[in-house]
Amino acid sequence: MTRSSTYRTRLLRPETASGAAGQTFLLVLLGMTTGLGTAGWLTGLVFTAGVWTILTRALDRVGNRPFGPANGVTLARTTFVGGVTALVADSFVSRPPVGVLVALTTVALILDAVDGHVARRTGTASSLGARFDMEVDAFLILILSVYVATSLGTWVLSIGAMRYVFVVAARVLPWLSGPLRPSVARKTVAALQGIILLAVGAGIMPRVPAYAAVLVALALLVWSFARDIGWLWCVRSRENAREVRDRMFENA
Repeated sequence: MTRSSTYRTRLLRPETASGAAGQTFLLVLLGMTTGLGTAGWLTGLVFTAGVWTILTRALDRVGNRPFGPANGVTLARTTFVGGVTALVADSFVSRPPVGVLVALTTVALILDAVDGHVARRTGTASSLGARFDMEVDAFLILILSVYVATSLGTWVLSIGAMRYVFVVAARVLPWLSGPLRPSVARKTVAALQGIILLAVGAGIMPRVPAYAAVLVALALLVWSFARDIGWLWCVRSRENAREVRDRMFENA
């Protein structure tokens, strides 16, 4: 079997193929019910192809491990996130169907609480599942911040961009890539970002309270990242001190 045919076979994995099919079906449904425009269609299709490719390669790296029910829930949530992404892209050229956008985002946020529960109940938690869940969360927050930024200002983009800035910084400062301890506070702050951005984007809050709510969300996010960076710095300092002490004993 040639290399190209092997790659085509991998692309036809049932999990990722079903995810792409589900995403395409949702885009067709949005096109029929909301009049999804060219911008929304193109963005939705790019999102579909990107998720299909990235997830396929991630599954190839972990070998023949089962996909698992929790990852199935996350994949379903990704479909709704793709719908939100398409609607937000379309909002730059036409009036967005806010009700549909709110409904899709609400389902995505609810499923965010479901996949972790399913993973724990079925004993199928994995590093791939945790990373998959985190990346979907981060992308949804980015898209919601783009949508809210159109009414409150570009400063809102800092909420969605913060996770990606951290990833880039970790490339320069590898100690930022260290494992983080589990934190209820971190999970709560992350969940609040989506809830607050959804509430503001839905237009149910007057401008001043909406502005204040997003500022609070941003402040909490900055605090959460600063807290984790501080903890990683302390871990790095302890490890450096241990290395110095070990060298001193070796040279004694």
